[in-house]
Amino acid sequence: MKVQEIREIIKLVDQSNINEFVFENEGTKLKLKKTEAGTVLQSVAAPDVVQANAAVEVKPAAAPAPAVTKTVEPAKPAAAATEQENLHKITSPMVGTFYQSPAPDSPAYVKTGDKVTGDSIVCIVEAMKLFNEIEAEVSGEIVEVLVKEGQLVEYGQPLFLVKPE
Repeated sequence: MKVQEIREIIKLVDQSNINEFVFENEGTKLKLKKTEAGTVLQSVAAPDVVQANAAVEVKPAAAPAPAVTKTVEPAKPAAAATEQENLHKITSPMVGTFYQSPAPDSPAYVKTGDKVTGDSIVCIVEAMKLFNEIEAEVSGEIVEVLVKEGQLVEYGQPLFLVKPE
């Protein structure tokens, strides 16, 4: 298991309601447990190293926000807000890595201004070495690509904005 993978798991557990998480794979055991202070305690045991238990305390990036917060946003033109509401968001169905083309030397499936149909493939999300083709699910025109090539995406994260026909 790579350090980057462990860091991602720690971040996901820290941001979730899960209090304890245990993962075992090929003799490697990862156990994460939240403490009352909201920190994550990590313990990793590898088969190659005798008694290789390590406890690492990870502090949250920021203190929890107060229960009531007030934000002031600049006024937006009504036309732009209405137009934004009419756009369809193509979202990621899983956590993974976003790719716009089937291969590094191939052109992107779609770009801004392209017309798509409901079954048009718009990108690939790689999760655990599986390449999942993502379909548009709506007919229309791609207005904006919201993520960059090779970027990690979350479940439900918007990938494209489409102006439906």
